[in-house]
Amino acid sequence: MATGWEHGGGVSVRVRLFLASGLMLFLELSLIRWAGANVLHLSYFSNFVLLGSFLGIGLGLLRASRGTRAAPLYSPVALLGLIGFVSAYPVSVEKQSTDVIFFSSLGTTGPPIWLTLPVLFLAVAAVMAGPGELVGACFAELERLEAYRLDLLGSVSGIVLFTGMSYLSAPPLIWFAVVCWGYVVLLARTGAMVPITVSIALLATLAYPQIQDEGDFWSPYYKVTTFAQGDGAGGNEFQVYVNGTPHQRLTTAATRVAQESFYAEPYRSVPVPPARVLIVGAGTGTDVAIALANGAQHVDAVEIDPTLLRFGETNNPDGAYDDPRVTTHVDDGRAFLEQTDDEYDLIFFALPDSLTLVSGASSLRLESYLFTEQAFASARDHLASGGAFAIDNYYREQWLVDRLAGTLDDVFGHSPCLFQAPEANQLAVMVAGLEPDDQICTSTWDRAAAVDVPPPATDDRPFLYLRDQSIPSLYVVALLLVLLASVGAVAGVLAGNGQRGRRLRGLRSDLRQMWSYRDLFVLGAAFLLLETKSVTGFALLFGTTWVVNALVFVGVLLAVLAAVEVTRRRPTPPIRIMYGVLLGGLALAWLIPSSWLLAMPVGLRLVAACVLAFLPIFAANVIFAKRFGDSASPTLALGTNLLGAMVGGCLEYLSLVTGYRMLLVLAALLYVSAYAITPRSDLAVGNRRPSEPAAPSR
Repeated sequence: MATGWEHGGGVSVRVRLFLASGLMLFLELSLIRWAGANVLHLSYFSNFVLLGSFLGIGLGLLRASRGTRAAPLYSPVALLGLIGFVSAYPVSVEKQSTDVIFFSSLGTTGPPIWLTLPVLFLAVAAVMAGPGELVGACFAELERLEAYRLDLLGSVSGIVLFTGMSYLSAPPLIWFAVVCWGYVVLLARTGAMVPITVSIALLATLAYPQIQDEGDFWSPYYKVTTFAQGDGAGGNEFQVYVNGTPHQRLTTAATRVAQESFYAEPYRSVPVPPARVLIVGAGTGTDVAIALANGAQHVDAVEIDPTLLRFGETNNPDGAYDDPRVTTHVDDGRAFLEQTDDEYDLIFFALPDSLTLVSGASSLRLESYLFTEQAFASARDHLASGGAFAIDNYYREQWLVDRLAGTLDDVFGHSPCLFQAPEANQLAVMVAGLEPDDQICTSTWDRAAAVDVPPPATDDRPFLYLRDQSIPSLYVVALLLVLLASVGAVAGVLAGNGQRGRRLRGLRSDLRQMWSYRDLFVLGAAFLLLETKSVTGFALLFGTTWVVNALVFVGVLLAVLAAVEVTRRRPTPPIRIMYGVLLGGLALAWLIPSSWLLAMPVGLRLVAACVLAFLPIFAANVIFAKRFGDSASPTLALGTNLLGAMVGGCLEYLSLVTGYRMLLVLAALLYVSAYAITPRSDLAVGNRRPSEPAAPSR
């Protein structure tokens, strides 16, 4: 039976479901980007916003399953409160562990981690519960797989819309204007003044900094803040911050080398001035100008962020990017190395410290695949005879300097040159010639003098800034708090409706029904691990760019949509057969190493990567669609599945210990568990479409 508020604005149920699903994904992506930009260091915990979204959507579906009649007006109010609070107060996450490095020269302020992360997590959950409830209300009016199909189409549209805004560098004012429009349309007949008033207040909150902070702009990765220093003449200096943290300083090459001589160290450490230079992390162009000043005849400048590159093209005081000797490439550095056949006299990784995690993967940063043993080997293979490879940064910890120097030693077969200034946050410049005679060292890294050199980062475990093969206590505590808060929130929603005397009975009834969907819970956890493996795998094969990331998420949803369409329209094999296909796909993905794929031409690599990633996802979602199509309560079933996905998001952190490849094994174990707890009567379902009525049981 439809509830009173479901017919908001006279919009049909199918259109409402499409719009609500699009709003749900668009709002989720907006919160991930906006929170990471305004909560210092939250980029190290961006997965927590995703987890909060899963919890909120699941809670909204649970509320819808209980026939809630009140409109979810709390959602826009919660969004206004979240944005207002974070905008008004400096909130940061304290660094309490030396096991993982947090790159920032800023002090930490705000509430302690045990308060900050749960509050943000629950606030995001409260916001996302509203769209989840709107979606759940529509599921009650439609055939299950038709509703799920429209949900997926709306989700794809939300991702595509946000991706388009990222391409246009649209600011949060525009993102949340779209969100407000969605709230007003979907809640138009349920106290319309509430979403309208909240929307006006929300946009006013976001408009003020948009008008006042003229030096702010939004790249596809983060908020970039620039401000000029100096006399305002053509040679003035710019400071560049990303997500509130110092990132780059734009000045002339001569000034930079005079103030910080280590910038010229790669050119002093080679016997012959390099003619062809590759700079990864070219940024606003200072390192490019230094290369030109040292006699480079051609420079390939690779920068992952198009907006930073454009700012450098406009404002670099040396006009580095206007020089005909320079060719710019908007690309991931590792992907560029894997795709080019050129050789260089010097390859220089110039402080490529992104401060940003890849959305949807708990610990993968934009530069993670640049500093693995395999990446250094790829750089070595692109050196011309007599060439050299250089890296530099403020490494903060001596063990990190030793890890990188040890990796260079292993890859090149000899110790690199090491210029180090420990008093400056472990500033270090390392240069490794293709042969020992191709480097001129004033000092060389000494493995024998180093204490407890950590092993190299690898493509499977690319966690450069994590010293030990363990999960830092900081993450463990935060995850436990998240799980505890989630259990309380689920219990509160299930027990929150009905008269007091009936609440306990209702809670028991809902828990029994959720228990009947326990296999869907496990399927959700396993699917999230598959999605993470897909994101990280495509990032390695094609780059950690925002375009690749967006295409992977769209590809995952399209694979799910294909599974739903096949299940709706054609008879499919029994669930037990589909589990065999699923486990076979996981085994195939496990057996084929990433090194084989990287050796393929790009076109063939794309085909192989899609088959390996999306075949298990397709099979898993045929299983889900068959079970979901026969569910007695679609909203409760889908909510249970999403709560399982939240647990899967917590299990992602096991990759810090096992590496990403082992996520396939963990997913396989979860799928075997789901098979084991699936009701026996459902395993043989396959000779009919789930939309058809089941035969009466005897």
